[in-house]
Amino acid sequence: MKLAFLDTDTLAPGIQLRPPGFDHRWQGYGHTPPEQVQQRLADVDIAIVNKVKLNRETLSALPRLRLVAIAATGSDNVDLAACRELGIAVCNIRDYARNSVPEHVLALIMALGRNLLAYHSSVQAGRWQESGQFCYFDYPIRDLAGQTLGLIGYGTIARDVEKLARALGMQVMVAARKGQVAGAGRVEFDEVLARADIISLHCPLNADTRHLISTREFELMQSHTLLINAGRGGLVDEDALLTALDQQQIGGAGFDVVSEEPPSPTHPLMKAARQYSNFILTPHVAWASQAAMQRLADQLIDNIEAFVAGREQNRLV
Repeated sequence: MKLAFLDTDTLAPGIQLRPPGFDHRWQGYGHTPPEQVQQRLADVDIAIVNKVKLNRETLSALPRLRLVAIAATGSDNVDLAACRELGIAVCNIRDYARNSVPEHVLALIMALGRNLLAYHSSVQAGRWQESGQFCYFDYPIRDLAGQTLGLIGYGTIARDVEKLARALGMQVMVAARKGQVAGAGRVEFDEVLARADIISLHCPLNADTRHLISTREFELMQSHTLLINAGRGGLVDEDALLTALDQQQIGGAGFDVVSEEPPSPTHPLMKAARQYSNFILTPHVAWASQAAMQRLADQLIDNIEAFVAGREQNRLV
């Protein structure tokens, strides 16, 4: 059985990817450009991808392909409907970053709430010496205790963010789906936007959630609200975010994901990162603690071995 991992560079050096426990041939590619995907999978039984896109046209040209093993949780890079029609199984990785992503979310919240970037930059610029005393108060600092966190999306990661937030004395609201009446334990979407001091996004990216947050939603937020996105880049209209920051409609934002990765130098979030001390952009690394990546690698091989043994594990198709 032949396996090909099309983007091995999406795992950090030092992460151990054990050989599957069955007779196989393995081919790894650090990066695969779109025009080489079909060629590299032509004689492959199991394709492993993280962010490489597998569309209907490509999948239809791969009659030998039996399994797409996604080396991530998100699956919007693979045409699942086409896989169903073509009889190609698909599995993904689950619950591997239950510590890493929530901790990153809290780190973004704390950095923004305490204006760490602004103070760090001002110290570098000599402001401390200019102040003439032991401290200065150029930027406001907010305690987390007593603030309200609004969660949009309520899967495993969001629940773990909630645990950390409550441990720090925060109140938590969970949003109902946009446009739907709130059921038990949920608060209507617009009310969460209007009341929360901090909003954190934890949704999958699909037709219903693309640009979930745009101009209308920013207008509902308070002027001090912090928006955190460690979910998917397309959840937020990034031009609208740039406008919201420019017009001080919100208090700041922390993003780990962008609709275009890597973003071009002229991308709205790159402009924001250069221009605003109340905007933090990290390069899609919330998931990437060493421990989380090793769990991902181990689960990836577990998923493949389960498929070959005839067992369904973490299957999407």
